[in-house]
Amino acid sequence: MTVEEARLLSIAMTFADIVPDLKSSLPKLRGRLLANQPLAELTWFRVGGPAQALFMPEDEDDLAYLLAGLPREIPVTVIGLGSNLIVRDGGVAGIVIRLGRGFNQIECEEGNRVRAGTAVPDQRVARATLDAGIAGLAFLRGIPGAIGGALRMNGGAYGRETRDILVEARGVDRAGNIHVYSNPEMGFGYRHCDVPEDVVFTAALFQGEPGDPAIIAAEMDKITQAREATQPVKSRTGGSTFKNPEGHKAWQLIDAAGARGLVVGDAQVSELHCNFLINRGNATAADIEALGEEVRRRVREQNGIELQWEIKRIGNN
Repeated sequence: MTVEEARLLSIAMTFADIVPDLKSSLPKLRGRLLANQPLAELTWFRVGGPAQALFMPEDEDDLAYLLAGLPREIPVTVIGLGSNLIVRDGGVAGIVIRLGRGFNQIECEEGNRVRAGTAVPDQRVARATLDAGIAGLAFLRGIPGAIGGALRMNGGAYGRETRDILVEARGVDRAGNIHVYSNPEMGFGYRHCDVPEDVVFTAALFQGEPGDPAIIAAEMDKITQAREATQPVKSRTGGSTFKNPEGHKAWQLIDAAGARGLVVGDAQVSELHCNFLINRGNATAADIEALGEEVRRRVREQNGIELQWEIKRIGNN
């Protein structure tokens, strides 16, 4: 499929407009609710079709009101900053929720704690802890995306993970009930948590330790330099594509399978870091996903290891 074909498909692939009925049945909604809203511009890959309905709640109460009153047969999908995401070209049916200003606060509290909304970029939290002289969270500088994604995937970089700093997380379930999950209740694993997928995280509380701002700044500078030297951070990419299999590095397996620089359509395996896929400018979501599947096939045939996607893929082909 060419880019033009994908563009025409996304135009043709409009869903039934459910927004009027939702607004009628949920008259107290305060957030923006938009029908057939393009999602490509909300992802780092800049690909994909529309959301049947895109909802941007004003705050946690607004989100809970929607979820409590939403018919169970309407699917719900949550997206963050779109850094670790492929939206397929056919778009996403049901409600797509994207948290914004009402979930974008950071507060540094007594005891070297930091409370952040889940729409806050990870890097902004790292910066806030630097300003407050709180050590232990500098690794967030190396994680693209927002706090919500870090909670859902136990995001980590440079030797630390979200579970190392989390005190508790707050979220709203599909019935509109608010829950607070302690660190053990999150059930963290490698790029995984056990909290049900239908829970929308809204805030997190992190624990740091007293630190010297100069030392914290130096650590963050080192992380920034390492990322820029080893990752295609200025390209249209989605971050690490595949999870590291136990005992292996995904990029080494991909390299050994001869997939560095491999191209499908206008999608390419990065020459700089081959666990990154790149949209060279005119790729479709189908190109990117097909490239990833070809990489998985080559690695499987090379050494029998089945790479697992780390990037989240949503929507219809």
